[in-house]
Amino acid sequence: MIGIIIFAMIALFLGLRLYAVLGKRTGHEQPLARSAEDLVRDRPIVPAIEDSRDGPSVVPEEQHVAGAEAGLRAISAADRNFSAVDFIEGAKQAYRLILEAFWAGKEEDYRAYVSDEVREAFGEDIAARAAQGHVLDNRMVRIERAVIADAKFSNGTAEITVRFDADIAAVTRDTEGKVIAGSLTDAVPTHDAWTFARNLRSSDPNWLLTDTDEAA
Repeated sequence: MIGIIIFAMIALFLGLRLYAVLGKRTGHEQPLARSAEDLVRDRPIVPAIEDSRDGPSVVPEEQHVAGAEAGLRAISAADRNFSAVDFIEGAKQAYRLILEAFWAGKEEDYRAYVSDEVREAFGEDIAARAAQGHVLDNRMVRIERAVIADAKFSNGTAEITVRFDADIAAVTRDTEGKVIAGSLTDAVPTHDAWTFARNLRSSDPNWLLTDTDEAA
């Protein structure tokens, strides 16, 4: 009997430890997987993570630089549905989706996610590539890291710049499929800074890619 009681006490202790570490489910958890389109187009629904040290924390420290904190708090205050954690996940999906569509020369696949200026710049590059008879056969190997490098909120418009560190296998072929440059077996480290913007006064929940640049 004593052994059963001790076993029950151990089980209760372990259960309480798991509860403390994992927390209880509330019914509002995000699904384990969402489509790229949903992540890019849907308005984030997860609230800011509470951090008792200094008010609400809008994103874990490892996912943003210190200079972006004020901007993220301003955006979160203007839009209570905004979640920087969800935004990072959506930005990573957008990064992959837009790049793969751009490499394939399929403007219709990325048009809804970019501004007119970016669409025009991408279109010029695709046209120049076609005029040279070049076909990109690039592959996204992995996104090593994505962090919010800057965040601003002004006149109702939110702007967030994300730094992406990724490995990309870059290959250029001719129209007959012959490799002109690059290799699919050697991934090239890339560092990009993409800026996304959204008018928080608009009912449209979409964030648009408004600028692309190489990250320092």
